[in-house]
Amino acid sequence: MNAIRKILITGGCGFIGSNLIAGLMSRSDAPDIRVLDNESLGKKAHIAEFDVDFIRGDVRDLNVVTGALRGVDAVIHLAADTRVVESIANPVHNFEVNVVGTFNLLSAMRETNVTRIINASTGGAIIGDAIPPVNEGMVPAPLSPYGASKLAAEGYCSTFSHAYGFQATSVRFSNVYGPRSYHKGSVVSAFLKNILRTESLVVYGDGEQTRDYVFVEDLCTGITKALESGKSGVFQLGTGLPTSINALIDNMLQITGSNYPVHVNYEPYRDGEIKQTWCDITKARRELGYNPQTTVLAGLQKTWEWFLSLNGEQTSRENNA
Repeated sequence: MNAIRKILITGGCGFIGSNLIAGLMSRSDAPDIRVLDNESLGKKAHIAEFDVDFIRGDVRDLNVVTGALRGVDAVIHLAADTRVVESIANPVHNFEVNVVGTFNLLSAMRETNVTRIINASTGGAIIGDAIPPVNEGMVPAPLSPYGASKLAAEGYCSTFSHAYGFQATSVRFSNVYGPRSYHKGSVVSAFLKNILRTESLVVYGDGEQTRDYVFVEDLCTGITKALESGKSGVFQLGTGLPTSINALIDNMLQITGSNYPVHVNYEPYRDGEIKQTWCDITKARRELGYNPQTTVLAGLQKTWEWFLSLNGEQTSRENNA
């Protein structure tokens, strides 16, 4: 990473951003980091332990984005509205954040002569309800406005790569979990918080729907490898393995212990959600050297230990984030 002295991370206060910053700052060749975040979900306090340049702002504001790019060598674009169900209820907001925001960023990069971007994307939501494992060559068929917005963002990254000489890599995340996820509504975070509060777990459907659960440290290693590679294109980042919701809960039972009884309520499926998906990571293994190591059980153990370690102040922050 010697040629990359300063990185802008949009959405850097969030779950993935804070873990990514921790990983980058631990390196002997750690770059300077600037974070652009509107604090709608992640908060500046989530990265207070790190020496970063923080700008409070929104990717929908072109002037703010242009200013944030001054003096940086590369961008890791994590800022997004990632909520599938909410995107169905409010597709305009999802479009403005994910499509307009990404286009603003790319346009501002062109203006400021920054040509290296890692764009956070998604696999299952773009491919749709296809026979898994999903891979980069499958025909897109998004089922939700969220999936459509991420496909559009990928398209603009590809266009700027070909038309303007950008090194633009879109990395399609599978279902990410791990420490620093106190403000997330994703299934692992939501379930663990409910277990701590002795509240029931709500499963939509019969629990046999599958996802590819990737531990956040493995994912952040993949992002870093994509940045270092200088490659353009699309890459799936997951584990390559399916795990059902019921299996996920069984793993949680192994790590939470008898002091935290687990009760599960099953509700009808929700519109727009995919029932079976996991990804093929062959291309990322081959071209990026991406090689996730953490099993679901081991990752859940680390995540549970992190939740248990929260002190009263952090627990209050979690509940109010």
